[in-house]
Amino acid sequence: MFSRDIFRKEFKTALEEALERRHMSLKELAELSGLPVATIYKITSGERDPRLSTVKAIVQALEPFDQETIAIIAAKFLLDEIISQTIAIEGKNYRIKGYTAHTMEECIVAAVRAEKEGAAGIICAPILATLIERIVDIPVVIVKPDISSFQEAVNALTRQLD
Repeated sequence: MFSRDIFRKEFKTALEEALERRHMSLKELAELSGLPVATIYKITSGERDPRLSTVKAIVQALEPFDQETIAIIAAKFLLDEIISQTIAIEGKNYRIKGYTAHTMEECIVAAVRAEKEGAAGIICAPILATLIERIVDIPVVIVKPDISSFQEAVNALTRQLD
């Protein structure tokens, strides 16, 4: 996570790594942070050490605090029922945002996009979780189908086999 890395590494290095992981340009960071591109360029070139207000703006842009969005990566038919819902948990509202994916490549792109858009975490299938955890700097949780899902699938398959 970028906000932790800045205390373990040089700020310039931590910022470059965070931008690379997010496939984000200096211009995109400038737009998200409200800082001039020249300021960010001077920081990444080592020409300038950032002020505290600049660090705060960059951290906020890379790790938005005010967005309480949970990303779910799944096939479209699974997302149709849950897309764009808001749920309340322990007095806090979370917006659920679905990211449609049908291939591994689409899942990777969806995970990167969700993080870039400020998702607090990602929910995905078990087969994807370990891969996505290596790509993003936000929590990833697997969704475990219950036994009734498997029973319905077996029933559907046996109807097709008859």
